[in-house]
Amino acid sequence: MTHPFAPVAILALLLTALPAAAQVYSWKDKDGRIHYGDMPPAGVEATVIRGARPGAAARKAGETTPSADMPPAATPTSPSSLAEREQAFRERRAAAAEAEAKAAREAESRGETERFCTDAQHEIAALRGGQRMVRFNAKGEREFLDDRARAEQAEALERKIAEHCR
Repeated sequence: MTHPFAPVAILALLLTALPAAAQVYSWKDKDGRIHYGDMPPAGVEATVIRGARPGAAARKAGETTPSADMPPAATPTSPSSLAEREQAFRERRAAAAEAEAKAAREAESRGETERFCTDAQHEIAALRGGQRMVRFNAKGEREFLDDRARAEQAEALERKIAEHCR
């Protein structure tokens, strides 16, 4: 006993399979825009994207395809031009990523320089303010800076600021 909807289901399956077997063409209009469809206009050079072989499809439809003496890169949908476009895209993407990374490194470097300059100016202000300053010697012991040591350290910081901060 067959199900009452079996013929409808079979018909639906057949109708959905028909577009999968259809050919898809690509062509350029007079303005150079690329169009895709199942039936190109008459007298237009069309390339088969999906379906039967391009030469057989053109002979059946009475249309022209790129000639055999034309280099493969000259056809708009040839694999080599697609590969070239893919390669160009990857190169542009790599260049953009490299430029972004370089900009990030430069921004980080500028930030570090600004922090150094700010910290050095604060330290100079502290050295000249007469506060008691301590530093650790080679043995790890604390040493208090006298006026001469404070002046030397302030001069060293001023040289570094002049060199790095603008």
